Amino acid sequence: MSNNKISANSLALIALTNEYCQAIEQAAQMNRDALVARMLQLLPRIYITVSDIDQEYGYSDYYIDGALDEMAYDQARDMLAAIMADDDVYLEVFLDDMKYSDTPIAVTVSENLADLYQEFYNFINAVRDVPTEVQTELVGIEKDNFVQYWGQTLCNVLRALNSIYY
Repeated sequence: MSNNKISANSLALIALTNEYCQAIEQAAQMNRDALVARMLQLLPRIYITVSDIDQEYGYSDYYIDGALDEMAYDQARDMLAAIMADDDVYLEVFLDDMKYSDTPIAVTVSENLADLYQEFYNFINAVRDVPTEVQTELVGIEKDNFVQYWGQTLCNVLRALNSIYY
């Protein structure tokens, strides 16, 4: 990859995660059905796009800083919980804690969506206004974060949203 050009998949990931953040920030103006439909449009596209990024993450001097503060995260989560209402809680089986539990573990759509919002907000904040070489490095870090952390969250909440929608 040229140092002066970012890949189409990397640009798509930046655009889609930005679109996701905008959707969460505008969610207060949506009802539950509209929010669920919007998430079902965006989340699979984000998953496919980040999966198609072939860049491997290695050691880097760059990192994705935590730009979203706790108050903004809590506001997003609470707003999403209010929109989801009775459909917010679902049973999750793809958690490490489930291996040691005799009872199902309840999680919330709102927290999963807020966790993704925090991840994507931090990513967008990091790639904004930096040189292409740095953006490329940050995309590699975000791909690694997907593999290590948020990929399973996306899949879990997608399953719950699909159940709510259909």
